[in-house]
Amino acid sequence: MSHSTPAGCTVRPATPADVDGARSVMLDTFYKEFGYGYVPAWHRDVMDIQGTYLDDPRHLLLVAVHDGEVVATTGVRSEGPAHPPHPRWLAERYPSGTTAQLVRVYVRPEYRRLGLARTLVAAACDFVADTPGYECVYLHTNVNVEGTEAFWRSMAKEVCDARATGEHGPGVATVHFEIPV
Repeated sequence: MSHSTPAGCTVRPATPADVDGARSVMLDTFYKEFGYGYVPAWHRDVMDIQGTYLDDPRHLLLVAVHDGEVVATTGVRSEGPAHPPHPRWLAERYPSGTTAQLVRVYVRPEYRRLGLARTLVAAACDFVADTPGYECVYLHTNVNVEGTEAFWRSMAKEVCDARATGEHGPGVATVHFEIPV
């Protein structure tokens, strides 16, 4: 599975050679976009990309590569949202094992608005559809990051807007979505 994109990038499953580049995209996103940096409880997979994504046949890490550099990532893990911090009813609705959670859909700023995220998400959904045992695709996103809310609303169905419910606490702009398999 390898896709070319309008940005001149190649989208494909990550290899061990991509681990450092993928980790760099992820960490830069935590520090520069989200503003809170690396949080071990939330980001364990980033320190163990090989074990989390490459060694588990039900998981996947896709990368977009341009001139040998990883410029975007998207992951699939067979786990639902954790409670806490997410509401209990969401964890029950999206149980681990049958839920494919999209994670780490990150694109370096200079490569945005070129179709990379859409291509990565489509490839991730193809993987989910081809992997036995998955019943749905779930994701949550920080809609404070410019463009994320409109992007996900164009591809997925809102399940819970935590800004409206206050379930995550003040200042947390998390919206939960589902994509049909």
